[in-house]
Amino acid sequence: MTTTTSTSSSSLTSLLSELASSGTSAATSTGTTSTGTTTSGDTTLSVPGLGSGLDVTAIISAMVESAEAPEQEQIDNQTSSINTEIGGLEDLESALTSLQSAVTTLNSASTYETYDAALTNTSVGSATASSGAIAGTYSLDVTQIATAQSRTSDALSSGAAVGSGTLEITVSGTTLSLAVTSGETLAQLASAIDSASGNPGVQASVINGSSGSYLLLTSTETGTAYGFSVASSSDSSSGLSALATSLNTSGSNEAQDAEFTINGIAVESSTNTISSAISGVSLSLSSTGTSTLNITRDTATASGAIEDFVTAYNDYVTEASSLSAYNGTGAASGALLGNQILNEVESQISSILNTTVSGSSIGSLASLGITRTASGTLSIDDDTLSTALASSPDQVESLFSSASGYASQLSTTISGFVSTSGLIESKLTSLNSQLSSISDEQTALNSRMAVYQAQLEAEYTNLDTLMTSLNSTSTYLDELEAQQTSSSSSSS
Repeated sequence: MTTTTSTSSSSLTSLLSELASSGTSAATSTGTTSTGTTTSGDTTLSVPGLGSGLDVTAIISAMVESAEAPEQEQIDNQTSSINTEIGGLEDLESALTSLQSAVTTLNSASTYETYDAALTNTSVGSATASSGAIAGTYSLDVTQIATAQSRTSDALSSGAAVGSGTLEITVSGTTLSLAVTSGETLAQLASAIDSASGNPGVQASVINGSSGSYLLLTSTETGTAYGFSVASSSDSSSGLSALATSLNTSGSNEAQDAEFTINGIAVESSTNTISSAISGVSLSLSSTGTSTLNITRDTATASGAIEDFVTAYNDYVTEASSLSAYNGTGAASGALLGNQILNEVESQISSILNTTVSGSSIGSLASLGITRTASGTLSIDDDTLSTALASSPDQVESLFSSASGYASQLSTTISGFVSTSGLIESKLTSLNSQLSSISDEQTALNSRMAVYQAQLEAEYTNLDTLMTSLNSTSTYLDELEAQQTSSSSSSS
């Protein structure tokens, strides 16, 4: 009986030793350690946990990570690659959008059809030019400027009533009939005129002088067409009638039109601002006199637009070069190295700028003073550009904005890449769709690993329960063996 018990105890001890050794190895391989000891006879077992003696958490974590790693690495690599391409395409699109903005300005007729207008005698007035103006020199002789009609009534005692009845003020055929009540003063009458909803175009005010108070009426517009007349109704009092008569009497401030000649041609205007006498030119007269009007083509706008185009193009070239850079083995290369869209953009833009524009005597960027540097950027010879703009502005315009012009061609080409239906936007949509699919793959992987981990935890929990039971049995057998050994020694 004793022999049988000892044999069983030894076998169980060996089993526990193997399991404990396995648990320790697994824990060590995952970088996790825990300690504890169990003694069986003369053998000491290293038990890194309860029950089974295994570091279950470390073992399960290592197994899950091992199963997950290959697919997770693939997902991470795909995500990183797609995000890198998206970032590169967005940078390229930004550079192209800026270039397109500059090209749009170059493609606009208003960029080249800008003029300056100036009067040599600034005391006569000023002039401005807009689209439609034609360069030239004009002789201006102003003999009369437009004025607004202004009349003053006879003096009344301060605070005196003006009478009663109806005061009639007419401007350009429109009459204001204003009822005046007995006891109404000049101040009250002036206020009623100004606030009347049917006011035909006059302003009223009261001037308090040393001889009494006066009612001042002034037209709100200059020119004879806006002069006023004043009358009173037949049933008005003598005071109101006298007031109307005085205001209807011509004075020194009557309405008049502006009168002047341009190259000897007589012109009249009801206002001192004239925009219809010379196409695209607006005159603002301030006094009589003579002056020369010079209208010249403004090349600064076109020059600035060309400089902005060169700057935007150079920014694009720098960005494209960075995106396609190869920095050698082991170094980070450009985000779009070998990218088909970037290659196509560079090819098409370069092809356009390398052609000659038909219909323009200038023909090429080089003839305009714009040349390509060794790095691929553009450089401007300011003197050559200024000379071309001064001597041949129409040819410069044709070089860029004609049907075969650089700006026209570039605008169409760039739109094919950056518009909402362009190649770049289409590719970005596709890449974002791929990221969405990868996100779904990540979710699925996480779910599978969670299930796998739960399965492992269940299996190791069962094993731990079993080993706890076996350890209890082993302890009992060890104690029983010890008792039997002690009993045998006593009998001897």
